[in-house]
Amino acid sequence: MAMMQGVQKNTLYVGGLAEEVNELILHAAFIPFGDIKDVKTPLDQASQKHRSFGFVTFLEREDASAAMDNMDGAELYGRVLTVNYALPERIKGGEQGWAAQPVWADADTWFERQQQEEEMKRIEKENRAAMEAAEDLHRKQVAEQREGEKEEEIEIKDDPMAKAEAEVLQNQ
Repeated sequence: MAMMQGVQKNTLYVGGLAEEVNELILHAAFIPFGDIKDVKTPLDQASQKHRSFGFVTFLEREDASAAMDNMDGAELYGRVLTVNYALPERIKGGEQGWAAQPVWADADTWFERQQQEEEMKRIEKENRAAMEAAEDLHRKQVAEQREGEKEEEIEIKDDPMAKAEAEVLQNQ
């Protein structure tokens, strides 16, 4: 069972690819088995052609299992395919080092984090705008209230009856 440790159950290794096969063709060959998250055919740095193997990552483990059962030993562009569960890379970075996962493994969570950050900024901006609007409204209400108090004072000074009423109210 130690061999099965680290196996990526929704990512398949597809070996024996013909030179003509590209990621689109590989995707088309495996899509009948379920929704595909990713397809990669690593390139040879010197020739810029794929190295006759690729990786297909399904959204669901069951789909990957069905694809492996049906495509291992199948023929594609005149070549017999070898299809197994993919093992994580263990070069240069050691078992848990930088090479333990492909570069694109973090892409989905990175996009999610970016979207969450943008959403938080948008919410903060809306909250700031709402607070500023509330503060402006409060300032206007306070200013109107002060204007009203000044008008009342003016009315009381001009009206002898109102002046007398105000004095009676103050003395109570």
